Amino acid sequence: MQSFLSLIVAPLLAVVTALTAQAKQPNIIYLMSDDQSSYTMGCYGNADVQTPNLDRLSADGITFDNHYVTTAICMASRATAMTGMYEYKTGCNFEHGDLTQDKWLKSYPVLLREAGYLTAFAGKFGFDIIDGPDGKRLPMPEHDFDLWGGGEGQTKYKTKANDSMKAYADEYPHSTLSYGAFGRDFIAQASQTDQPFCLSISFKAPHKPATPDPQFDAIYAGKTFIKPANYGRENGKHFSKQSQQDRQYERFESWGYADRYDEVMAIYHQQIYAIDIAVGMIREALDTQGIADNTVIIYTSDNGFFCGSHGYGSKVLPYQESTKVPLIIYDPRHTNSGKQLRSDALTANIDFAPTILRLAGLPVPENMDGTDLMPLYQDPTSNIHETIALINVWGNPATHALAVVTKDMKYIHWPYAAEGFEATDELYHLSKDPHELVNQADNPEFAAAIKQMRQRYDGQLTNWSNEAVSYNKYESYSTAFDRNIAWADKSDAFSKVESKSKEKKQ
Repeated sequence: MQSFLSLIVAPLLAVVTALTAQAKQPNIIYLMSDDQSSYTMGCYGNADVQTPNLDRLSADGITFDNHYVTTAICMASRATAMTGMYEYKTGCNFEHGDLTQDKWLKSYPVLLREAGYLTAFAGKFGFDIIDGPDGKRLPMPEHDFDLWGGGEGQTKYKTKANDSMKAYADEYPHSTLSYGAFGRDFIAQASQTDQPFCLSISFKAPHKPATPDPQFDAIYAGKTFIKPANYGRENGKHFSKQSQQDRQYERFESWGYADRYDEVMAIYHQQIYAIDIAVGMIREALDTQGIADNTVIIYTSDNGFFCGSHGYGSKVLPYQESTKVPLIIYDPRHTNSGKQLRSDALTANIDFAPTILRLAGLPVPENMDGTDLMPLYQDPTSNIHETIALINVWGNPATHALAVVTKDMKYIHWPYAAEGFEATDELYHLSKDPHELVNQADNPEFAAAIKQMRQRYDGQLTNWSNEAVSYNKYESYSTAFDRNIAWADKSDAFSKVESKSKEKKQ
């Protein structure tokens, strides 16, 4: 028979233990692939692929079905993920400019380290840092991390070609598994300290040039892949003329989607298979060190990829294959883990920095545009955003566009109207037309819907006008994207943008 004292003490000890566990800062692992669409994973419904570790992560955590990148190109997307800000506030993209140091100092890795976290980064960093809008380029931020395995530019698939990763070259000659080994080793080191850690790994795979690890050649050898429902040029005829004016259109043919589909997709999926193995290495390391139960894992991609959908290749444009990417979060401390739950809430890469900071128990700076994702972990049926802006200001000015997306609808405005072009609107009912096969912009039945989406668009453009950086020509887009300004009155804005692009290319 229990004593009276034990009846009182036992419940108190349970409460104290629970509060102590809640108060302990979790370790955080942020994993990002490069150019990976959500249809590349079994947990997103693709029966043609093998992604056992990612599928297990999905089953253990919560999988998000409406996750978008706000700019579908690596440099801008990575700056957004680090800072929690839309591109027009980072001022950072190819052909525009680098991230200023004052913005970098408000990024999640810097803020976590200042708060006592051990931090590590490996892989493709993706952007440069300068000391001011017109300032000098600074060295890579190696000294802002406790352990560094990062690289400049696109980095290399050969491990030995990445200076910070050369120690792994003999055992892991292909970079993808070298990053898994880096993560494994950092976890082992960090677990011996009393500090929480944040590990960020940015895989180069499956970015072009397609260079799979040859040890996995047999995985998809001779495989025939089911083509998506919107595959081919016949399913892109309703897209704007503007969207056809850059390399995304010609790469349907030049990259082999038109005539070598199975071969090209086998290589693409083989690269992702190696990422899956690396994720398994990292999770095994957490188990080995006995810290898996206090480590939150986030897995995503910097942007998606057209693999022949609508007769396009590559990314950038604000369509689903380019902007909608996988997101899995696993928090082993939460009672919702292990239930194979999914959320259809609208989420975006602006949410990563706020989420990571809140997981660490830190305040979110007011400059960040995103919000904490973890309330969706608590209640997967809830929502945190009504609208997300999708941006393209890279490449041929004709393809520059601003779009807004909700859970149900997407509205795209193509403002370019030089000779041979007309400003064009597209509207897609995503909940009923997830493959964007029917443009409803001129359908009278969608008059109310397009009116509402245009209001959302105008609201996002107002934010752009009020908050965009005053350099790198981002202020010009306040005029260029304005639906209510005639082309004759805003063509000069596009001319300024185009001249800036040519200047950056030189």
